[in-house]
Formats: sequence, C-alpha cells, structure tokens
Amino acid sequence: MADSSHEIVARIGNGVAAFEAAAWDACAGGANPFVSHAFLSILEESGSATARAGWQPLPIAVEGADGALAAVAPAYAKSHSQGEYVFDHAWADAYQRAGGHYYPKLQVAVPFTPVPGPRLLLRDESAAPHLIAAIEAVTVQNGLSSAHATFVTAEQVPLFGAAGWLIRTDSQFHWQNHGYASFGDFLAALSSRKRKTIRREREEAVRGLDIRHLTGSDLTEAAWDAFWEFYQDTGSRKWGRPYLTRTFFSLLGERMPDKVLLMLAYRGDRPIAGALNLIGADTLYGRYWGAVEEVPFLHFELCYYQAIDAAIARGLKTVEAGAQGSHKLARGYVPVPTFSAHYLPDPGFRAAVADFLKRERAAVAREIEFMGELAPFRRG
Repeated sequence: MADSSHEIVARIGNGVAAFEAAAWDACAGGANPFVSHAFLSILEESGSATARAGWQPLPIAVEGADGALAAVAPAYAKSHSQGEYVFDHAWADAYQRAGGHYYPKLQVAVPFTPVPGPRLLLRDESAAPHLIAAIEAVTVQNGLSSAHATFVTAEQVPLFGAAGWLIRTDSQFHWQNHGYASFGDFLAALSSRKRKTIRREREEAVRGLDIRHLTGSDLTEAAWDAFWEFYQDTGSRKWGRPYLTRTFFSLLGERMPDKVLLMLAYRGDRPIAGALNLIGADTLYGRYWGAVEEVPFLHFELCYYQAIDAAIARGLKTVEAGAQGSHKLARGYVPVPTFSAHYLPDPGFRAAVADFLKRERAAVAREIEFMGELAPFRRG
C-alpha cells in the first residue's frame, strides 16, 4: 500500500531474513537483542518460528521516500495461541462460539519470548502511524480476526492507543539495580529475615557444585549439548514439547556470542543444570532453565541470584527473569506492569473485549500494588 501525501510505502517480507541485517537493525537499535535481525532470523533458520510450527513470519515494513526502511514490525500469522504468554484462549473460544474464525490471527511479537521490547521498530519516529496502519491493513485485507502486539514497551503503548487499539496490562517481576556495588550491598537493602534466608539458600544451592558463566568463545557445542538436555526436560514438562530446536542454540552461540550468558552448574566435570540469559544494553534477560538433578534452591541460585551477580558486575540496571512467578518477590524482584495492544476489527467483539479489559486492568493494578507492599526491602 502507499500513502502519496507522505511518500510512504509498506510491504510484507517473506521472513526477517528477507531484509538486510543493517537496514533492519537501523530500525531496531541495539538495546534489546530479541528484536535484532540476528535473533529473529535465527528463529526462522533453525526451524523454530515457521509456518509449520504455527508461526508464519510476515514482517511488515514501511519504506521512506528514499526507499530505505523507515520502520518495521516482527509479525507472524498464527494458527494457535501457543508460545505467546499473553493468554487469549477465552477470546478465541468466545469468537468461535459466536460463529467467527479466530485463527489465523496476526501476532506482532518475538516468538516464545515474554520480554518487553519495542514492537514498532522505528528508524523514523514519524513512520509509527503508517506502520500501525499497515498492520491493520494486512489484518483486514487478509480476513484475519485480529492483530496483537504483545509485550510492548510502556513508551510505545501511547502509539497503539492513539490508533484505537485496546490496551491490556499484566505484570512481571524484575530486579532493579539501585547502584549496588556487590550482592552484599543488595542484601543490605533487605530486611534481616530475608537476608538470612537468601544467604542460606545460596549456601545450600552451591554446596558441592561449581558455577560457571560462559559467554563468547566459551560457548562450545559441548556446553550447548548439556543445556539442550536441560531445556528439553523443562520444555516437555511446561509446554508438552520444546519450542526451540537444537540448531537454534548453536546458531545463537555462533552469531550472537557476546549477547549470550550461559550459566552452568557442574558436579565435578558433569553439568547438571543451566540457565540461559541474553545481555541487553542495560538489562540482563533470563530466558530458559533446566536441570537433570534436583538440588534444593539451585533454580533460585542460577536464575535469580547469579543473574543479580552478573548484572551488578556488568553495571546493568535491570534483571528480567521471565514471565510469572510470585516466588521471585522474596528474592528481591518487584512487580512491574507489562502491556499488550490489540486490534479487533469486529465491532461487537471489540466492545466485549474492551469491557473485559477495563475490569482486568483494575484487578492487575490492585495486584501490583498489593505485591509491591510485600517486597522484602527494609522500611524507613
């Protein structure tokens, strides 16, 4: 489609790999590794995010008058609602009971990744309305039920709101670095009882184990083989089958080695557990965890405490340790709101969902306030 008054042209790509990496990344920026050309193309090339898996890549791009990319959105035609972490199964059921076809739908997201980040990747900020209009046009022209932009940054929520999209809120638990020079500094900010609990958990978790942080050239195939075993075990229990392929991890280590922090717990020479993190400009993103031996508190150690250690060492402001998990609260991770935006062309469906979201937002706000009051930090 074209808008001659602004000399804007929008097009759909046959996958992220169809775009030049430099042009894509000029829109994406370098702060969030998940929206980079490298990460998204690895998902495609590894066979993880494909039409066969129910994630048909359909990136939507807006070109400027010079023919260069002005903005782009990582978008996918979805035949199900798996791997999204913003649950709309009830919406799908209601729409289909009313005689509609909820699938396929359009998902503007990073597959399998509940990490807040930009969903409108903008080299030219003025292109945002055109990109949103293009997403809407793709939805309507292809007879899709809806479009959903999930885990949108707070800064981009007003862009979707101004276009009339419905805004949904949820929450996650993030750790914030308040200028700590060490883990001990962080502990000093907690109540005495919580400090003792965390020290005890850490001591028990690492007893007889060696924790190693691997990044860059240390990410060998042997390390990925070990982590693949952990990931398969966790994936089969949580989702029925793992979302990512073994090839994904090899490509990640090959093409983004300096953005990866893999933490492995060894008993002697044998790795028994691991946690995978990606490194952003100011945030450490915890993604996957798994173990082949059950050790008390080792999950907390690898996923939460070691992540805090790593963030402090790197001067990072935040640790995002994944979706859900109120148990993170006692470990110093505090509740923060997360956002998604939804375009529903059917007016009756839109009205029903809007009413639901109004009530849901109020409930989420109350929960965040309540959970925040339970944070383990010292008062006064």
